[in-house]
Amino acid sequence: MTTFAEHTTLRVGGPIDEWVDATITSDLIDAVQDADRSATPLLLLGGGSNVVAPDTGLRGRVVHIATKGIDAVEPGVLRIAAGEVWDDVVNECVERGWAGIEALAGIPGLSGATPIQNVGAYGQDVSQVLTSLRVLERASGQIIVMTADQCSFGYRSSALKTDLHARVVLEVTLRLRPSTTNVVTYAELARVLGIQVGESAPLVAIRDAVLDLRRSKGMVLDKHDHDTWSAGSFFTNPIVDAATAARFPSECPRYPAIDGVKLSAAWLIEAAGISRGFRISRDARAAVSNKHSLALVNLGGATSDEVMDLARTVQNNVRTMHGVGLDIEPVVLTA
Repeated sequence: MTTFAEHTTLRVGGPIDEWVDATITSDLIDAVQDADRSATPLLLLGGGSNVVAPDTGLRGRVVHIATKGIDAVEPGVLRIAAGEVWDDVVNECVERGWAGIEALAGIPGLSGATPIQNVGAYGQDVSQVLTSLRVLERASGQIIVMTADQCSFGYRSSALKTDLHARVVLEVTLRLRPSTTNVVTYAELARVLGIQVGESAPLVAIRDAVLDLRRSKGMVLDKHDHDTWSAGSFFTNPIVDAATAARFPSECPRYPAIDGVKLSAAWLIEAAGISRGFRISRDARAAVSNKHSLALVNLGGATSDEVMDLARTVQNNVRTMHGVGLDIEPVVLTA
């Protein structure tokens, strides 16, 4: 029997009752609809990079989305099967000279998952380039097309994430800008590239700089490096009102957001006394990454309960010290 620990990047989680590899879209649809008709509990799993699974495992069926296909409809416009590895898509666009997602290099997971949480990094996010989705509506059994407006994108959120079990993403359509260069809007990335914010750089240089930054933070998967045995950033940057943001010292990074001011969760965590490498106890097998305080990592043999105990400790310290709550970014499954 296979386990979630074998199929998630955090490498925690217990047994899976039934594992189905859906390699073509019709098989994916059939596996979902069959489970719905028989009232079989169902979980859709892609790259397993944004999931914390329980130690007891889950009853029912896990459908692994493994569909393939990248179709260039016209220059800069791509139709992408949900099971395509996201980083492969980024690399293809960079090599073709299509600008818009080069700063999203190195992000683990599959293409169909990117719009669900509006994946973003270093000044870019999926909502900036997504034009439509083809989805299966589970209640009606119909396949429909959703426009970007219908996705209601927000910071690390979307209508798909709000009602996670209502739809299955089958295909993503992106519109990119044919160009071998792009403007860099993120200060840290601009610094690494040796340019000013607002200046342009080659797509290849942007992608490579992002990969270097992500590796330095343990955010590029490496089976030999426990600092990458994680679910990526475990907490989102909190968005607060201007009055709350004004309470924090100038060294606390902040960024304008639609609903207020976005504060740096990493800064809040470290300022609350949670240093990189922090563990609840000396023999704990879950820890804050040595490379980035936003990542919780599995040092080897950690359980889901250990990871969640650590997460709650981080949240409690930040709330006690700063009066700000941290939301968990990955999906936490319950038995």
